[in-house]
Amino acid sequence: MIRISAFAVAGVATVVSLAALAAIDKPECIVGAKPGGGFDLTCKLAQQTLQDLKLIKEPMRATYMPGGIGAVAMNSVVSTRPADSNVIVAFSGGSLLNLAQGKFGKWTENDVRWVAAIGADYGSISVGKNAPWKNLNELAAAIKTDPSKIPLGGGGTVGSQDWMKAAILAKQIGIDPKAMRWVSFEGNGEATTALMGGHIQVMFGDVSADEAQATAGNIRMLAVLSDKRVEGSMAKIPTAKEQGYDLQWPIVRGFYTGPKVSDADYKAWQDMFRKATGTKEFAELRNQRGLQPFVLIGPELDGYVKKQVGEYRKVAEEFGLIKK
Repeated sequence: MIRISAFAVAGVATVVSLAALAAIDKPECIVGAKPGGGFDLTCKLAQQTLQDLKLIKEPMRATYMPGGIGAVAMNSVVSTRPADSNVIVAFSGGSLLNLAQGKFGKWTENDVRWVAAIGADYGSISVGKNAPWKNLNELAAAIKTDPSKIPLGGGGTVGSQDWMKAAILAKQIGIDPKAMRWVSFEGNGEATTALMGGHIQVMFGDVSADEAQATAGNIRMLAVLSDKRVEGSMAKIPTAKEQGYDLQWPIVRGFYTGPKVSDADYKAWQDMFRKATGTKEFAELRNQRGLQPFVLIGPELDGYVKKQVGEYRKVAEEFGLIKK
């Protein structure tokens, strides 16, 4: 389960001394995907926050390394820049899921230094605006009756985050995930378009990505996959838990750095994010990007990541995606 860190958000930003951050003189955030999307959003949030609060001396540049939901970026940093204190790499819950399935090659969650989680998104289940189902129980009953008649879709193929959400629901209502009629898309945007066009009937997506179309009435969000209702305009949407399903899917967003970065520089990054995430300026920027409060720094994040990857491995084994 996710534990929300309760850092105080109070007062105005404090400009701190840069003396301790001298080694971080050319900050860079690596985006493990093409421009746009969650990794890019994560780096841009760090760029704007750290620069606006004057926590870095020079503007932070973004470097794009698409491939494998962060696999190419991790390989590059661990292999060629393991001690580069200027570099942080954006990661997401999808990165952790792929690490759990061994999709990052020989690298594991133990091969980098986890710096900070700065926000979270959550999975969602949506249907078309004219769909007959008004809640998750009605939808689950229809899927259980004949899963072959209801096309489900989301970003990615079997084993992806969106597929996992659907597979967990399938298991809980007593059907084999292999019986699902799953349609794969390149990302959430394509899946949403397909849902609005009637090419699929159910979409397993993310709250932040689906919020605009749900607010506009173009799709109907039936459930949010969080422990409690999210903040903001989607607060009216019940959780799957409220509707009787033990289905939660947090999508944490944050950063790691190379495995040989010095303790002093690793601590400097932690201190910067600890200061930044405790300000009202950061909270406003995070909210603008559709993220929910979720802050873990250094050792706390390290523990969370290793626990989460372990849980993902168990789920992946359960669905036959990796061998025990």
